Amino acid sequence: MRYVAFDAPGDPSVLHVAQGPVPELRPDEVLIEVEAAGVSRADTMQRKGLYPPPKGSSPILGLEVSGSITQLGSGVSHLAIGDRVVALCNGGGYAEYAAVPAGQVLPLPSQWSFVEGATLPENAFTVYDNLLTRARLREGELALIHGGTSGIGVMAIMFARAVRARAITTAGSEEKCRATLEFGAEAAIDYKNADFVEKVLEFTEKRGVDVVLDIVGGEYINRDLRALATDGRITCIAHAGGMESTIDLRYLIQRRASILGSSLRPRTSAEKAKIADGLRKEIWPLLPNRDPIFPVVDSVFTFSQAAEAHARLESSNHIGKIILVPDA
Repeated sequence: MRYVAFDAPGDPSVLHVAQGPVPELRPDEVLIEVEAAGVSRADTMQRKGLYPPPKGSSPILGLEVSGSITQLGSGVSHLAIGDRVVALCNGGGYAEYAAVPAGQVLPLPSQWSFVEGATLPENAFTVYDNLLTRARLREGELALIHGGTSGIGVMAIMFARAVRARAITTAGSEEKCRATLEFGAEAAIDYKNADFVEKVLEFTEKRGVDVVLDIVGGEYINRDLRALATDGRITCIAHAGGMESTIDLRYLIQRRASILGSSLRPRTSAEKAKIADGLRKEIWPLLPNRDPIFPVVDSVFTFSQAAEAHARLESSNHIGKIILVPDA
């Protein structure tokens, strides 16, 4: 099979197409013929040598795919050959075939193409677990979503609407702010030209937000605290802005705040399957109607254009999800 490889860590130019064997299945896995794969920040970090795959996982890049099942592991009974699916991978998504634990596989929503389906897995698993499960965003509450035009940000806006909560966002340009409003945000803050804390407090008449989904880390965490309402929760899932933060405990104590953190990839297959079960029950029934959750595809590249896809992601000019498809 063909897959996207790199021989040594580096910039996007190290990516190239290589030939290798089709993965061998473990008893609890299925083999998916990949029609499309999502591109994520985790992939770019792995390419740079900063995010090695967990022990036992495929070293090939790619954490989410859509396609059709072509083979079942000996212990899999709830799926069938030919099923059109999307899946959260532990690695190996940038390939013509991917072996995935069966518990991490969900049906491709009707009315969604394979390219559209590839926008779902990593973002849906991450947002459901962090925004809805861990941070407990509920109907009527208000969430602040940082990076509102990233794949995670777009999904978070829509998931908030799905549970009848509200969202405001930060983004890095007027164009991106307008886009988040189209995705369902009530307000958008251009963080390059305004202090998001001041704007949040102005928008909420000094009340603050109930939940912050933070993909920046660093000094943002203390600013998030200042933007929180009483009993507010911050869930931090990345640290692009730095791995250390100094927290003013006055805000933590006064607001009775909670700061949460998590990472998805290192978790066990059982833990990921539990998230998939929640998605299947609460979110998947909404997807065929494409409202309030709908696909936002920024661009589509072939495997041989993987370097361009990574460069596009790292430019931060994208809005929505960048997708890779096998070369014809």
